[in-house]
Amino acid sequence: MTEVGASAPALKRRLGLGDAVLIGLGSMIGAGVFAVWGPVARTGVDAPQMLLALLIAGAVAVANGLSSAQLAAQYPTSGGAYVPARERLGAWPGFLAGWSFTIGKTASCAAMAATFATYAIPAADGWQRPVAALALVVVLGVNLGGVTRTAQAARILVIPVLVILVGVVVLGLTATTPALSSASSASPGILPTLDPSAYLGVPGAGSADAPARYVAVPADPWSSPLAGIGWLTPPGSGETPGPLAVLTASGLLFFAFAGYARITTLGEEVVRPRRTIPRAVVIALAVVIVIYLAVAVAVLRAVPPWRLAVSPAPLAEVVAHAGPVAVIVVTVGAALASLGALLALVTGVSRTALAMARTGDLPRILARVDARRSVPWAAEVAVALVAVVLVLTLDVRSVIGFSSFGVLLYYLVANATALTQASGHRFVPRAVSVLGALGCVTLAVALPPLSVVVGAAVLLVGVLARLAAHAVSRRRRGARSRPR
Repeated sequence: MTEVGASAPALKRRLGLGDAVLIGLGSMIGAGVFAVWGPVARTGVDAPQMLLALLIAGAVAVANGLSSAQLAAQYPTSGGAYVPARERLGAWPGFLAGWSFTIGKTASCAAMAATFATYAIPAADGWQRPVAALALVVVLGVNLGGVTRTAQAARILVIPVLVILVGVVVLGLTATTPALSSASSASPGILPTLDPSAYLGVPGAGSADAPARYVAVPADPWSSPLAGIGWLTPPGSGETPGPLAVLTASGLLFFAFAGYARITTLGEEVVRPRRTIPRAVVIALAVVIVIYLAVAVAVLRAVPPWRLAVSPAPLAEVVAHAGPVAVIVVTVGAALASLGALLALVTGVSRTALAMARTGDLPRILARVDARRSVPWAAEVAVALVAVVLVLTLDVRSVIGFSSFGVLLYYLVANATALTQASGHRFVPRAVSVLGALGCVTLAVALPPLSVVVGAAVLLVGVLARLAAHAVSRRRRGARSRPR
């Protein structure tokens, strides 16, 4: 083990282009394609609006990804946008970027572990929390073996998931009739159960006589930050949702794209990072956008949006007409995808925590590195430990909005930082970073207010903790400098 602090050695470069792409794919696919359709449908958007929201989220993700890749090419070190933001914009913007990414993605680690347990043992009430905690421990063990082992595990998990998704798309597009019946009724005991009223507050919203607007969410001021403005019809009002609902859906769908950040946070471990990282980000995003569009069309052809809003497993419903074996295969795919996302999430968050610990923005003990395996073991253990506490004590399966808020703030700072780069380090126009920043602000404001409030509160806790730590540090330096 190394000593604590900035003197810790750099991590070794062991990841090639294919490894980086697979880590990004594993994170994005696991985080989104099996989990995001229900929360998006609950915004009240119809099928064309959902596709439009997906395109908007993808466009913002591409702009953010290009800006982040440009930064990573100039600053090929761990931590993603944290290091260049700190150097080019100052300590506070850098801290806000790093802290928002760390808290948002640590919550996502807990959510992905819970999602894995929900799919892995759907009928085992009382055991899902321990299994989620065990999944985190297993992922920690894999990651502590080194980043090459992480990449190998990502490859093992991603490839079968991609094959399963191709099957979902084929079955969804070739279905003769919409799959309006519950997949869980086709295969009882296989899928996780869901009480629609827990999400919607409306008994029977998932039945065949569902409301015309699919989702009957009470239209109170808490459900929309701009409620009362006529052309921005809030979800659940009984009328066709306006642009606000589409933007809210886009903000939630952005959660499904955010995995490409894992590629940029591994800048210190990628071979030829100035060439590899931009290519890996572009390839991973292009593949995921095509996959998401294909899956979205298949899902919306087979399952109406009101049904998606209350479905425990939308992709399983798409293939329900093919029989229980198909449902089981999709359920296994969802478990593998969430495990792959969890693997990449813990890896990415720990590298950002490592970078912040090196500068003192997090406790310096988190900068410890296993020199033999080139692993930031202290940061890995800390992230996994916090996620274990979350899954054992809280219901963490509904943090998509909170995670999106944190990551959107992170990319806002990343785009602002990219705008300061000299022309010799730029390979995308400044307009791309401007559009990315505007997109981040727009989607963040359009998120459900509870997500924004909770995210802002946790950010404030970090700011206050940093102020307190700096005050203590100044007091200690002053005491040492006084003559005795």
